[in-house]
Amino acid sequence: MDDADARARSDEVAVLIPAAGGGRRLGGRPKQFRALGEHPVLVQVLLSFERHPAVGHAVVAAPESRVTDVTDRLQAEGLSVLTAVVGGGADRQSSVRHALRAVPDPVNTVLVHDAARPFVAAAQVQAVVQAVRTGGAASLVVPVADTLRRGDADRLGETVSRDGLYRMQTPQGFRREWLEHAHRRASAEDLAATDDVALVQHLDHDVVPVPGSRRNFKITTPDDWALAQALWPTWRDAPERFDLSSSASS
Repeated sequence: MDDADARARSDEVAVLIPAAGGGRRLGGRPKQFRALGEHPVLVQVLLSFERHPAVGHAVVAAPESRVTDVTDRLQAEGLSVLTAVVGGGADRQSSVRHALRAVPDPVNTVLVHDAARPFVAAAQVQAVVQAVRTGGAASLVVPVADTLRRGDADRLGETVSRDGLYRMQTPQGFRREWLEHAHRRASAEDLAATDDVALVQHLDHDVVPVPGSRRNFKITTPDDWALAQALWPTWRDAPERFDLSSSASS
């Protein structure tokens, strides 16, 4: 293998999709398996990465009881990017850890993307990949735009400055060894976090913020589902011309 081939192999990219959740806040069938357009949400997410030239592998963490069913369904779609479907864990963190074990050896850049976040643009994926290759870890983010106040059920309190506050999105991306080390340490220390950025920061690594878009929302509530259905025809017909005007700069 010459130097160019070695660099190409070391630059391979995989995306992990934790899809073992029950979607309790939305109710009914888990959101990742609901039909959005012609396919389930999970398939639509995978198709976004299937179309991205930088991403060569996808590993899905499905509910343990549905691994065979989900594998058959995804293989029937003819997804060349699909590398493996593994059993997920009791929470998102353990599902990512299980998926990480199935990443092929040549992969050096690992993305983690929510199974219910179908409106991710190719340019945003590429920006995260490039930021990982340059700095080691990155995540899509959107600055908080709303006024923030403390309070309780009875009264509102003081205003909280929104300067420097971000809403986290996915994909989040990492050097493979950083993410593997982060999960090993989290397991050893019984550390729980809501995303992989927190685990990597626990190792004192910096994470680069990459401008995201408010269109890249996660389907969580019935209102989110209604919005996703309304936006889908526009996204389906022209994903790269989709209105991203409400970006991180707004």
